[in-house]
Amino acid sequence: MEDFMNMDCEKRLLLEFDSKSENEGFARMMTSAFIAGMDPTLEELADVKTAVSEAVTNAIIHGYRDRTGTVTIRAAIHSRELFVEISDTGVGIEDVCQAMVPLYTTRPDMERSGMGFSFMEAFMDELEVHSGVGEGTRVRMKKKISGGK
Repeated sequence: MEDFMNMDCEKRLLLEFDSKSENEGFARMMTSAFIAGMDPTLEELADVKTAVSEAVTNAIIHGYRDRTGTVTIRAAIHSRELFVEISDTGVGIEDVCQAMVPLYTTRPDMERSGMGFSFMEAFMDELEVHSGVGEGTRVRMKKKISGGK
């Protein structure tokens, strides 16, 4: 996936917030407002909100576990494509491939479904996950927004 932070984009977003569960809704709202000018279809809007929600929830629940840290969202719009990156500096993922298997979860104690990455893959056009143990995780996604056209 392109390094969208260095692209000549029409619009950019940088958002940082505490890794508290109540901020997941805030992240969804801010991302929705960011892409509103692209006039996304209701389905496109729901897809983006769901993918962002899953990535932010993963950072809060899995990245920081029982401590508070910072979740960062970077987003950009270029040629009717939305680029989104959600990152944390939490515990990281030991085996990204295993974490992306449907129904796999590191938090069965919290009744987590293990479908977060599957939803992100299903609702976005591209997904990349980069992580290092003790370094945190970066989820990068891309979606073409047709805007009903």
